[in-house]
Amino acid sequence: MTPPAEASRKDLIAALDIGSTKVTCVIAQGEGAEGMRVLGVGTYRSSGLRHGVVVDMDATEAAVGSAVDAAEQMAGTRIERVILGVSGAQIRAHRLNAEVSVAGHAIQAADVVRVIDSASAALREAEDKAGVDSVPIHRIPVGFAVDGGAGVKDPTGMFGETLSVDILLATAAPGPVRNLETAIQRCHLGIESLVVTAYASGLACLVDDERDLGVTVIDMGGGTTSVAVFVEGYVVHVGVLPIGGQHVTNDIARGLSTPVASAERLKTLYGHAMHAPSADRELLDVPLIGEDEEGQTNQVPRSMLTQIIRPRLEETFELVRDHLETAGLFSAAGRRVVLTGGASQLNGAREVAAEILQRQVRLGRPLGLKGMPDAAAGPGFAACAGLLRYGMMGVPFDRGLDRFRKPFANPDAGANRAPRATSRLGRLGQWFKQNF
Repeated sequence: MTPPAEASRKDLIAALDIGSTKVTCVIAQGEGAEGMRVLGVGTYRSSGLRHGVVVDMDATEAAVGSAVDAAEQMAGTRIERVILGVSGAQIRAHRLNAEVSVAGHAIQAADVVRVIDSASAALREAEDKAGVDSVPIHRIPVGFAVDGGAGVKDPTGMFGETLSVDILLATAAPGPVRNLETAIQRCHLGIESLVVTAYASGLACLVDDERDLGVTVIDMGGGTTSVAVFVEGYVVHVGVLPIGGQHVTNDIARGLSTPVASAERLKTLYGHAMHAPSADRELLDVPLIGEDEEGQTNQVPRSMLTQIIRPRLEETFELVRDHLETAGLFSAAGRRVVLTGGASQLNGAREVAAEILQRQVRLGRPLGLKGMPDAAAGPGFAACAGLLRYGMMGVPFDRGLDRFRKPFANPDAGANRAPRATSRLGRLGQWFKQNF
């Protein structure tokens, strides 16, 4: 794809997905009713994160900067703000109901905002009383009711005495979010919005019938597995589990006493979660830890990989099932599951998910995104595609979350940042100015 000579900044949308195994930045430009066109994609091997949480600030900053640079160079433009995917910040979902009086007049947009604000403020008050600290991520109306009559999708213009809302409020632990914000600030970028990864993947991969009839989106990353449930067109639950594809890799490394890099290669090329008779006869050369490149290898049957991989995938989907049952949504979530994320591409993952969850399962890929390179059109890039779609939608209630942030969360983060340097050398100079 040939980058434009000078991409207009108007309608530019930048998505940033910071995972435990890779960092991806995608830059797109809105094309009105025709949707979006991807201008640039940048990926870089992630380091400095574990289970989606920053453990090395410098390494995270370097990975983010490299991915953003690659996307900017491909797009032929610079970005100032990003929509950030969140997958490892101890996400908590709260379903609340709030009600306000509208005194019989026609319900206006201000009344809708008022009832949603009321639910947000009630959650914050309850957390303050319980001594719980959190950062708000989403507030998504699941349905409205006028004078007790439920099933209202848009109450504006209706008449009644009371307006109530059933709402999903998603929050995250403050420390992990603040660390992500800091790493991005150090790259001289601001954050437009925070979005739970599985919710974003659902926006990218689901068709209307799936959202209406009920579906569970499972985004399988390297260090975490994110879950989102859609019912009657709305997302009604989000959650994150601290298990992912990297755990499979580590199991292989331990079980076969091989370096992690070799374990990842074995998983990618030969790994399968379903047993095949021919796998007992096929032998694999497995490098041993501590041996040089031409050193001693061990031969193991390919079926041994399955014996290692399958239990970990079974555990992952059992945890998802338990999570949905605890949330009271396992039955309400419909009969379909959509798998996304890089780890979902492991051979046999779809079959194991169908067996454990007793659902119809398919792999989810980004839909309707123009200009996406073929290499970035698979399940591993669904979250970034969904972040772009979220930015295009301009969700109004999520945009007003700053007023509910706790003081430390710095709602003005990014507003007064130093301008980004236009070259690596310039950025190095800025770093010296800021630190010496």
